[in-house]
Amino acid sequence: MQVNLFHDGAKYKIFIVEDDSSISASIKKGLEAWGCEVYVANNFSNILDEFVAFEPQLVLMDITLPFFNGYYWCGEIRKVSKVPVIFISSASDNMNIVMAMSMGADDFIAKPFDMNVFMAKVQAMLRRTYDFGTNSHLISHKGLVLNLDNLTVSFNGQEIELTKNEHKILEILLENRGRVVERDVIMAYLWESEEFVDENTLSVNMTRIRKKLEAVGLKDYIVTKKGVGYIID
Repeated sequence: MQVNLFHDGAKYKIFIVEDDSSISASIKKGLEAWGCEVYVANNFSNILDEFVAFEPQLVLMDITLPFFNGYYWCGEIRKVSKVPVIFISSASDNMNIVMAMSMGADDFIAKPFDMNVFMAKVQAMLRRTYDFGTNSHLISHKGLVLNLDNLTVSFNGQEIELTKNEHKILEILLENRGRVVERDVIMAYLWESEEFVDENTLSVNMTRIRKKLEAVGLKDYIVTKKGVGYIID
């Protein structure tokens, strides 16, 4: 009978980025046996969107992948999150290990590995990380990443500072992407935690958001539906 390594009862979310289905299936099975929630990447052309959607507490990253290698995706993840990344690769020479660490990885495990040793390393990384409360919550769409834990949004590695109202407006539009959000609905959402917001205040905030997004290359990201509201397609 296997003993759960996570004595605190936590159900950690782990994202596996490995294109060898037999290896990813084996790791997934082992992690789930220890009580983890596991998601295996399937869209290797856009790992970042899957990362944001799943909100993992740990990423297990191979080096050799379709489209872009693990170094690239580790760098992209580091632009928006401090979630720990452990590289798992048979390319375990010193150069690859140094490269992984320089791109923001937190550890490197060489394949093949013993599952018990592997899980001990995973446990140690999770405990070290989440004792300090570094988990984050993100919303991503078309390369834009909104951090719900602070007043920032990023695109292509460029971080934008937002006001509280600007942040909440982007949040409700991103959560309802593909649907028109009426002006009255946005104002009611802002009233929940802010001072009274009238039509003119909303228009001013929307103009400022658009200017900030355009400054990093996102023109017409928010579309106005005249007389109704706004939509992010």
